[in-house]
Amino acid sequence: MAAIYQAVYRRASSLFCRLHSTYVRKMRYLNELKEDDSLCRQAQTSGAFYLFHNLSPFLQQVGEKYLVPQLSAAEMKRILEKFKETEQWIEKSVLIGCSDEHVPHFALDLGALEKSVIESELKGSFTDLRKALFVVDGKDSPLLASAQSLLRWHDSHQYCSKTGQPTQKNIAGSKRVCHASGIIYYPQMSPAVITLVSDGSRCLLARQPSFPQGMYSSLSGFCDLGENVEETVRREVAEEVGLEVESLWYSASQHWPFPSSCLIIACHAMVRAQQAEISMNSLELEEARWFALEEIVEGLKRKPGSSKQDDGSFLPWFPPKQTIAHQLICEWVKQQTSQLA
Repeated sequence: MAAIYQAVYRRASSLFCRLHSTYVRKMRYLNELKEDDSLCRQAQTSGAFYLFHNLSPFLQQVGEKYLVPQLSAAEMKRILEKFKETEQWIEKSVLIGCSDEHVPHFALDLGALEKSVIESELKGSFTDLRKALFVVDGKDSPLLASAQSLLRWHDSHQYCSKTGQPTQKNIAGSKRVCHASGIIYYPQMSPAVITLVSDGSRCLLARQPSFPQGMYSSLSGFCDLGENVEETVRREVAEEVGLEVESLWYSASQHWPFPSSCLIIACHAMVRAQQAEISMNSLELEEARWFALEEIVEGLKRKPGSSKQDDGSFLPWFPPKQTIAHQLICEWVKQQTSQLA
């Protein structure tokens, strides 16, 4: 009897915790906002807004820090009235999350309004997202990335690919509908892999022509239709540096908004040391080479501005800590260090 009582008690306790979990309640509230236009429209009157201008987020600099301000619905109304715009502008916003206290968060692009006037009014600036991601607090980077991706998706999906007729977003911005055909469009991400290749004692990093001077990173590429992650990793390594992957394992994943919304799947891959001669594909890469542990440790200490030498050349440096490429490199360093201990 006691065993039955304990089992019932454990199940009831588990159910109670789930029903009162902050995370569960928040996720269910967000789902309600996505599905119920009237509820979401009401939430816009008490929500917090993040501003963009032609997909560049609004930041404020306080000392050496860059903050991502949240504007109240009342503040948004005041600004729009100052620009002689109606509150219907707020319906152009997209839902991007909410606080634990159920304050909904929206992103709104004011690209049709005068940028300098908004910046002067709010005492800040609209900053290119690539720069913004590396100067704001780490908790704000994913929010800005997802907000820009959603705003960009709505901007590029205003017409139905089948009928050519205009599509209409729901209030939350979680989908668009072509009323002529009944087709519902949902935001999508393109899967891509990023791979840190090692031969056991060295890791391979490369440069693309578009990279900042001196920066090296892991190999990356989009998944082809029909490929799984393992096949993509092996193909990309073979295509870009002419090496054959012997084994690989998953590390983590990250949403990345460039060039459009991507889900980056990070992996480590091992090649045989006896077959580690690089044959670089110059159509995709500018340079690729092996790095010893000491070079990686030194490179992680460098910042972009400190890598230029007196002769104009650049010492190697690596992607910032907010990127999953940085995480892969740090994991490799930790693994190598533990083997030497």
